[in-house]
Amino acid sequence: MAIFKGAGVAIVTPMYADGRVNYGKFTELIEFQIKNGTDAIIVCGTTGEASTLTHEEHLDVIRHCVKVTGGRVPVIAGTGSNCTETAVYLSKEAEEIGADGLLLVSPYYNKATQNGLYAHFKAVGEAVKLPVLLYNVPSRTGCNILPETIVRLCRDVENIVGVKEASGNISQIAHLAAIAKGCVDIYSGNDDQIVPIMSLGGLGVISVLSNVAPAQTHEICSRFLEGDVRESCRLQLEALELCNALFCEVNPIPVKKALNLMGMEAGALRMPLSEMEPANAERLEKAMKAYGIL
Repeated sequence: MAIFKGAGVAIVTPMYADGRVNYGKFTELIEFQIKNGTDAIIVCGTTGEASTLTHEEHLDVIRHCVKVTGGRVPVIAGTGSNCTETAVYLSKEAEEIGADGLLLVSPYYNKATQNGLYAHFKAVGEAVKLPVLLYNVPSRTGCNILPETIVRLCRDVENIVGVKEASGNISQIAHLAAIAKGCVDIYSGNDDQIVPIMSLGGLGVISVLSNVAPAQTHEICSRFLEGDVRESCRLQLEALELCNALFCEVNPIPVKKALNLMGMEAGALRMPLSEMEPANAERLEKAMKAYGIL
């Protein structure tokens, strides 16, 4: 059974001006998501600035999310690392904390061959019992998990069940769907490709857009799953300008700015991320107003 179907939010980690995690605001953001129909919460991913959290903070943020969510929707914890030993440690801890699933990004900077990727993910997957989603985002990691490697992992390791596909390469994703023959749960990792990927058999999205428009992102997915593809497509295209604005600078700079504009007080970014350039902030605000969320 899939960990979830529909729209999962890649949730931000709100912070105070001095960089400390703002757990009060984090609670509010989680409640906002659940109230507006989000189908799963993905915590400590790229959008959650996991790469600048200490291990202790990383686990505390997961712990807080699990506690506040209280089983109302699945919590999927980002526990990937470019160090296999660290990924195993974080994954075991997240399982102990009570996460419902794990998201493992491909090793970044040091990268790996396809055989190295297979060995890395297999080691982490076999260290836990939770269902695992791989995360393919070569624009950030410099490392592409090929479809054949994904299928091999999902067939060989019982609890590796799917992938968040953020390669942007629809041809590659189509090839994955074709050779997987149903053994890989595929989620869009790009908000502008929800409907195209679901049309190839995808189950939904792990979304940045959902931070600011959870009900609308849920609706894109639910309409598709209910068979109303035309309306799902209309909603996808309606959101396209905002999706593009949310990625006009590196994520999560724009989405934190958007939440702050909405009065949600997501707060500061941790260095080396910096505040949004004025022209891009103006573009984002304009897109939010056009979409009706500001």
